[in-house]
Amino acid sequence: MRICRVEHDGRPAFGRVEGEDVVLLDGSPLEGAVRETGTVLALGAATLLPPVVPPVFYAVGLNYKGHLEHALAKGYPAAAVPERPEVGYRANNALTGHGSPIVKPADVEGRFEAEGELVAVIGRRLRRATREEAREAVFGWTIGNDVSARAWQHADRSFWRSKNSDTFKPMGPWIETGVDALAQTTTVRVNGAVRASFPTGAMIFDPFEYIAAATEYLTMHPGDVLWMGADGTCQLEPGDTVDIEISGIGVLSNPVHAETPPDERQRR
Repeated sequence: MRICRVEHDGRPAFGRVEGEDVVLLDGSPLEGAVRETGTVLALGAATLLPPVVPPVFYAVGLNYKGHLEHALAKGYPAAAVPERPEVGYRANNALTGHGSPIVKPADVEGRFEAEGELVAVIGRRLRRATREEAREAVFGWTIGNDVSARAWQHADRSFWRSKNSDTFKPMGPWIETGVDALAQTTTVRVNGAVRASFPTGAMIFDPFEYIAAATEYLTMHPGDVLWMGADGTCQLEPGDTVDIEISGIGVLSNPVHAETPPDERQRR
């Protein structure tokens, strides 16, 4: 089953994707039983929103050996094989949906990169979960594009703007509930050309290990998301279109736009 969120009559609504249609639902599938509203939209004409707005946005860093090697080659001295699964956090303001533009700020210089990530969507409350309980608690899977401004990442004391600026976290196009996500392949394309491709499940620690470790100390809730890291990055420029495909789930596609410089905005 594929669950999406769309804009309908100026409001967000959940829907079930059936072929080329979206069947709108009353309520959230993450919160219990829902019913069909009787409204059906054409998928190709629908405005797809991030498929969930998470209560907490968890993220994993450096979870593939290839990414570690890339980080070391780029002079990131903290890159090392993690000894245990540890989660970080991102900001909801950075989320944007399938088809929406990634906006490159006018003052970003140097490496402006995309990374394709598997995203686990939590479907039940969890505290001190076992690995099996963690597995059973994943409602489904979606796709994330972890956009980063690397100069800011190295210059700032935190990731507050390098990874959390508006539009830096496209997520979508929907949640797929019926897939073995770790048996898939992740492919990143820019303007149709493959820039990275890797086995999605070739992680240092898998999602269930992260969920079990994190819930030893914190409570996860329905709708929380856990981004699982990437193996490979690629440069983005305004005018590009970046596609993140995870087989069995779908394709998350976003154009890249340049921000209008502040002085030009003022003249308008």
